[in-house]
Amino acid sequence: MFTVQRVKARQILDSRGNPTVEVDLALSSGAFGRAAVPSGASVGSREAIELRDDNKNIYAGKGVLGAVKNVNTVIAARILNKNFAEQKVFDAALIDLDGTETKELLGANAILAVSIAFAKAAASQMNINLFQLISQKRYPVRMPTPMLNLINGGAHADNPIDIQEFMIVPKADNISSSLEIAAAVFHNLKSTLKKMGHSTNVGDEGGFAPNLRSTELVLDILSESILKSGLTLGENVEIALDIAATELFKGSFYHLKGEKTKLNSAEFALYHKKLIDTYQICSIEDPMAENDLEGWKIVTDLIGNKVQLVGDDIFVTNKSILEQGIKKGLANALLVKMNQVGTLTETLQAVDLAYQNGYETIVSHRSGETEDTTIAHLAVGIGSKYIKAGSICRTDRVCKYNELLRVSESLC
Repeated sequence: MFTVQRVKARQILDSRGNPTVEVDLALSSGAFGRAAVPSGASVGSREAIELRDDNKNIYAGKGVLGAVKNVNTVIAARILNKNFAEQKVFDAALIDLDGTETKELLGANAILAVSIAFAKAAASQMNINLFQLISQKRYPVRMPTPMLNLINGGAHADNPIDIQEFMIVPKADNISSSLEIAAAVFHNLKSTLKKMGHSTNVGDEGGFAPNLRSTELVLDILSESILKSGLTLGENVEIALDIAATELFKGSFYHLKGEKTKLNSAEFALYHKKLIDTYQICSIEDPMAENDLEGWKIVTDLIGNKVQLVGDDIFVTNKSILEQGIKKGLANALLVKMNQVGTLTETLQAVDLAYQNGYETIVSHRSGETEDTTIAHLAVGIGSKYIKAGSICRTDRVCKYNELLRVSESLC
């Protein structure tokens, strides 16, 4: 039994300098948990709603003092000095208290911070790791393979690159070797871009944001950097993409500014096929827009047996929405972002449904991150095949990989 003795929320800053919610929660046993929630730039329309103050004079309207107040008053009144048998009972109380499908009353940012803080405190009281609390032996504990974002485009960078993320996926036996591979490619890529006269400043997620227009050119440069690292594309490293196609879809066409063209759904699916046939691409996230279900069906039927097709905006880590997509035969993998749905329990419900239907999972960060390392434990706890935490630079990204290094020691 877990009895909540104290809960305290505050406004802190995320990696983009925008406010977000952090919560401290203590149990009567003395166990303590602290959690901070991230925020996305490329946001699906059906995601749970993060509550912002909308006061243009403070943080350009992005303050979260209202969400903080909801934790310290409304939520506190519901959970303080109450006993909870387990995480799903605690989260059910939060869900019922809000009473809306999208967490719009109290804010998904407020609710998720409390949900995670409780999970951390509960794990502490049980004297186990957070990933063990999440697993509860219902999932096979597994170290995920990192998908590292090395070149940023789309909504994550101020350049003309259409595709939002170009990632590398090391093929190694352990997390330490994976990060060593990633570091080698990262530094060789930096050197290559510098010699070409491009800026080596990084975008929101730690990847480089060069002023390149052609997707093929980006992939060629990335492939060259892999070779310069003494690695073989396809053997030691693969490439993964996040198209973030919803950002490109306007008026029934996908508008590629860099390519100076527009494509319909069938043409865009063939465009993806050409990329995977030319480069060692193992995964494509959001190849079609969230509302282009016909396009999703086309691309799944065309290349779903060749590559991992990851649903992010189309599923938003929501069990009910994922169920609809599965029935339609869309995608073959689920991107897992806790703040899209608002509680740890609802996240795990979506994961359960994905596994029951043969879908892989990829645990993901957001573009606005904090030092919180919960997603590392989530990935291990659900036995996720992959984790996306950004590039191999910026503390808000690297802290997740460093936590995986620590966790790996306990799995030896």
